[in-house]
Amino acid sequence: MKHFESLPAAEEVLSLLKTLPREELYELAHETTRRHAPERFDFCAIVSARQGRCSEDCKWCAQSAHWKTGCEAHGWIGSEACAKAAQEAGASGVRRIGIVTSGRGQTDAQIDEICAALGRMSSSSRIELCASLGLVTREQLVRLKAAGLRRIHCNIETAPSRFSRLCTTHTFEEKLATIRAARELGFEVCCGGIIGMGESDEELVEFAFALREIAPDSIPVNILHPIEGTPLGGEKRLDIDRILTAIAVLRIANPATPLRFAGGRRDLTDDEARRCIYVGINAGIAGPLLTTPGADYDDDRALAREAGYEV
Repeated sequence: MKHFESLPAAEEVLSLLKTLPREELYELAHETTRRHAPERFDFCAIVSARQGRCSEDCKWCAQSAHWKTGCEAHGWIGSEACAKAAQEAGASGVRRIGIVTSGRGQTDAQIDEICAALGRMSSSSRIELCASLGLVTREQLVRLKAAGLRRIHCNIETAPSRFSRLCTTHTFEEKLATIRAARELGFEVCCGGIIGMGESDEELVEFAFALREIAPDSIPVNILHPIEGTPLGGEKRLDIDRILTAIAVLRIANPATPLRFAGGRRDLTDDEARRCIYVGINAGIAGPLLTTPGADYDDDRALAREAGYEV
């Protein structure tokens, strides 16, 4: 079995993707996971604190106001509801919870609301705090950090060269600006994307190596769940071999970074989820997601333990 003595270049990984039999690629990724990745399976949770009516035209997203999807929309749920979600997540054994809001970014008044919620969550639970708030300014990040936020989530979604074909209302560079500002201020960063949006092998490798350059603390791996009404609603769901191939590429390019089950997990059978964990998944999101079903915490905890992880 081939092992890398140093981090492989993108060209090496693309060559493996093009030439190596799939089972050998999966074994290489499995061995990379065993050698380099954490032995603890990390779980987090999210709370949808504001949903729908989004101004952005992301082609995969049911929350965009540009598409008619029937997505349930609601305004800010309030500090008390966020604190309750944190308490429930902590009681279930989850390590971290993220406040998730729809929209391009946050007004200063919305940041006030989020900071108040963070304070309430911190005072009522010992759970770590994350947030997914779109494009956030440096000044807003300073305020969020003072309120107790530790981690920022901001997905790059896909290969940099493909992004503008999937979203035209904001840019890849604007996402990077939020990520860079968060890093400079000492935040942990959660950053991943979605597989199954028509990306080629070359774009899959480009995506994996764009993430390596960002060096996130966690990489959420979403599998496109095509939603009727979105421009990608007619896409076919990925077959398990393509899913495993994508996970293998992400793992080989990012040997030590947790790869996190995210959207699309509930479309997998437990046997398929087992194979994903074998190849490289070693973290998950428990409980409800946004517009698609989330994972059952007990099921994924059992699968992780079965694979030899501490939970």
